[in-house]
This record gives sequence, C-alpha cells and structure tokens, in this order.
Amino acid sequence: MKTGIIIPCYNEEKRLNVAAFLNFIQKENNYHLCFVNDGSKDNTIDVLKEIQYTNPTKISIIDMKKNSGKAAAVRAGSRYLHSRGDITFIGFIDADLSTDFEDFDGLLQTLKSDSKLSFVFGSRAKETSDAIKKNGIRSLISKLINILVILILGLPIQDTQCGAKVFRADLVPVIFNTNFLSRWLFDVEMFIKMKKHFGKEKVMKKIVEQPLKKWIHMEDSKLGLKDSLEIPYRLISIWFNYNILPLVQSSITEEITESTVEIYGMPSRILAA
Repeated sequence: MKTGIIIPCYNEEKRLNVAAFLNFIQKENNYHLCFVNDGSKDNTIDVLKEIQYTNPTKISIIDMKKNSGKAAAVRAGSRYLHSRGDITFIGFIDADLSTDFEDFDGLLQTLKSDSKLSFVFGSRAKETSDAIKKNGIRSLISKLINILVILILGLPIQDTQCGAKVFRADLVPVIFNTNFLSRWLFDVEMFIKMKKHFGKEKVMKKIVEQPLKKWIHMEDSKLGLKDSLEIPYRLISIWFNYNILPLVQSSITEEITESTVEIYGMPSRILAA
C-alpha cells in the first residue's frame, strides 16, 4: 500500500530543503513524492527536476504552466496520484516542511489503524504543546477565523487550515471532482464536500483531528496579512455558494480555471477537466 505525498510549490527555488526530501524518499519504499510546480516564476521547476533525477520511480512532478493557487495544485496532484492505480493513501504537506515527515507519518498510521477512517488531518490548536510556534498576530487572526469556520461548517473542528492532511485515495472523486472556489481556503471546502456527501453524523466518524508534535511558521509565508484580513469575506462567500444556492449549479462560480499541466514521472491516464 503506497502513500503519495503532494508538495505544492510556488517560487520555492531558495526555500526548498532538497536534502530533507532526498533523505526521506531514499529510505522510504512505500512513499511516492508528487511535487506540483504552481506556475513558479523562478527556477523551482529546475530544482524539482534535479530532485526527481535522483529517484525517478518514486518522485513525480506536475508542472502547472499558470499559477492557480494551492487549491488547484493539491487537486491536480490528488487526481494524478489517484489515476496511477498504485496509490492507496494520498496526503499533502507544505513545501517548507513546517509539518515534518515524522508528524505526517503519525497521521498516516492513525488512518491505517482504523478501516472506518477516511481522513486524518493535523492540528496546531488541539492539545498543542510548547513545540508549536506561531506568530502572535497570526495566532490571534487564526483564532478569529477558526470561530467563523466552525460556524460555517457546523462541525467541531479546531484547525481546518493546517497544511498536513492524509486521506484514502477513494475520497478523490468526492473531494476533487470539481474545482474549488477559493485558492487558499479549499480545506474548508474539502470538509463541506465530505459533510454533504456522507452527512454530518457519519462524516465525524470518518475524520480525525490529530495534534501535531511540531509545527513552525515560516516568516516568508505566501499568505500575507492583507490576505488574512480578506478571509472572513472569502469564508462567507464559500458558505453562500455551498448552502444558499446548492440547487442552482451555475451559482458556484469557479474562480480557478484549469491550468495546462505537464507531468514528469510514471505514465498515467490524462487528467480529466
């Protein structure tokens, strides 16, 4: 049972910890790394090709020709890994490794331990320890956002936005069948889609929020303070489109158009639009 890990990358040429990724994949035979270059303007794609060259059977690259946001990158990676046919579990982590491989493996082991579970995600809020480091202002904004998220979801989830999640591959048609409305708040949409598909009571038996042992915020995060202040409006827009106008298909306006992609790795079926 192989696990595919998606690593969305945008202008990561100088930030990517190449050694960490190489060391991990060289010793792990049950993992496959899928880097998604999200239309980077620097030489990220060249760095990724150098990484893949060292172990082409265990590393794939999806090169998105246009920057479309993390949502589109994770969606492209999930659909690719699902199409391969040799991946049982799929997850994603941030390129800066703010959540490390040890914590990710912990999420995976929880998912594997219970056949009734479908989705396990890291939490920086639930039973956090001193090892979790967050910027003060961002911590306050996160708390306010989390309150709004809980009201919108109607689910007792404390941290939807942690960049480490893992799920069974058979969830891909449920979560990634259509584009997301938001480039960055797609995590909320993932939970909304699962809730609508399984129902509130059943979905809570399929998901687990697991505290991380370690998480460090990187100061040069792509999501700035201005973007953070726009989040409440974005969340309300998501709520409106998924709940107020659910019967009108055209009401859900997809902000993210399909990007042209090139795949470097094992041949697979073409990603459907």
